[in-house]
Amino acid sequence: MKYLIDFIETDNIEKTFVYSQLKCDVESTMLLKNMTQKFLKGQESVVCSDILTELFSSKNYKHIEKLPLVKNLIELGWITNNDNFGLQKIADTSLLELLNSSISLSSSFLKLLEEGSFELSLPDIKPYTDHLEYLQEQFYRIDLYQKIAAIRHSYSSDSPNISRLKTKLSELEARIAEKIKQTKIHLELEHFFKEKHLSDKEKIIFLALLKEEYSGEGDNLREMNTLIDLVSSDDYDRIKNRSLLEDGAKLIEHEIIDYEEVLTPFGGISRSFYITEEILKHIVYPQKKKKKIKVKLESLMKEQELFELIEPKTSLDDVVLNPKTREMLDTVLRQLDKNVSNLLKDWGLKDKKTGVEARIIFHGPPGTGKTMTALSLSKSLKKQVLSFDCSKILSMYIGESEKNVRKIFDTYKELRNKSKTEPVLLLNEADQFLSSRSSSAFSSADKMHNQMQNIFLEQIERFDGVIIATTNLLENIDQAFSRRFNYKIKFEKPDLKQRVSIWTKSLPKNAPYSDDFSIEELAKYNLTGGQIALVIKNAAYNAAAKENPILTMEDFVTEIKKEISGSFDGEKSMGFLS
Repeated sequence: MKYLIDFIETDNIEKTFVYSQLKCDVESTMLLKNMTQKFLKGQESVVCSDILTELFSSKNYKHIEKLPLVKNLIELGWITNNDNFGLQKIADTSLLELLNSSISLSSSFLKLLEEGSFELSLPDIKPYTDHLEYLQEQFYRIDLYQKIAAIRHSYSSDSPNISRLKTKLSELEARIAEKIKQTKIHLELEHFFKEKHLSDKEKIIFLALLKEEYSGEGDNLREMNTLIDLVSSDDYDRIKNRSLLEDGAKLIEHEIIDYEEVLTPFGGISRSFYITEEILKHIVYPQKKKKKIKVKLESLMKEQELFELIEPKTSLDDVVLNPKTREMLDTVLRQLDKNVSNLLKDWGLKDKKTGVEARIIFHGPPGTGKTMTALSLSKSLKKQVLSFDCSKILSMYIGESEKNVRKIFDTYKELRNKSKTEPVLLLNEADQFLSSRSSSAFSSADKMHNQMQNIFLEQIERFDGVIIATTNLLENIDQAFSRRFNYKIKFEKPDLKQRVSIWTKSLPKNAPYSDDFSIEELAKYNLTGGQIALVIKNAAYNAAAKENPILTMEDFVTEIKKEISGSFDGEKSMGFLS
């Protein structure tokens, strides 16, 4: 710590070793010295205006005139702006924005105080002893690319920090190249790069994705813009380098990497990249037998006719639910968290090979939102849905129903194993599967029904994943099935307050309404969400066909009375929006 002690105790700061390394003036160095003294007393960060006032006084606003010192020190990389979070380049930050911000000493400056150098240590030049040692240094190289990209994003492209890191990166890459020349053992990745004739930028992208696979800490390097930033020096470079990750690019065309399209928090679509399984296994376990490449679930749907693939669009916040039902669903979500699943594995209550699993029954009257809630729950779990209409099973050939029950689960497992995701299995209108089995079973139909249910029970027992069954009548459920499902969630008809919410959210916003129109009056009718949606649809069709197309109370009341009297019920609704 001699450099630190010399820096804070020497009166003539220009004679300190640290000053010779900073490349800034005396006033800036005094500011750093003051912050260092506070740091040693336990104050890691300070408010910019406070320290400038302490050093230069606030009289005649002299402390404001010293703001350029702070900005320059941030650009040099000796202090950091804690309030910026890397969202804005320091070059684009106004001086007054810095005045009340929190600032602290950077890791580079602290390293300079401690060791007399801000440079990262590099390994000696020796031949690689194994493939993992080689990968470790390649990942270290990607770390430097990440740091350069982060600084370029937060500060200016000509920041001194970038220059230092680029120098270090250049030295590291030269050393890696020299160590490869000296290495006699087979380096699988180097052989792979030569075989595929990858460019330097393609190698960096591949190494970044490989680093992500090894770390297992998240998806920080998978996003398209993040990968492009690694290999780009400016905005023009970023535009040009997008071609490296677009359809038709070598990495994608040769099935070296692939991507999934994911929804961003702002409603856009981004690509998340990964190394294909065949290539990954080849690199990580070059001697092991290759497995089949997993493909996107959408591309597998043409191979089967049982399921409908659904990409959930609504969340649980979009569904009007009884408070107790919503509370139960929130409990389910918490218990299906991966951290909970991992903890149960550590306790020995779950097989370490299984993923998130749950067997759920949604029960309640038609139109109360069971199917829509199932989709919304799946969205919260970030899973797609494979939906099967259970009413179809008995419409198939007699004697084939038992086989078709197995086919439901076999086809699901086949699709899941071939794809990269584990979709939720949704069994709509599962009453006939769940109802009590016949104890007499004299007729062939009864025997077939019992056999079908026995197979269903067996498949539920062995199911690994998330399955949701919807039913209208829970009281008829066979006790054997009830024990197999660990969540049974009741859906009730909406009360007056909930009906007001459903009407409010479901009515067309741009339609004209008569002066006597009243949501509160309509909500007095005891309808389910599905019935309300159907009434609105039919009333709107009738009004739109009028010479004077205005929605009136009479339009809605007429349709409500038809619905209540059962004049039409052929159309079913999945649920209702909040």
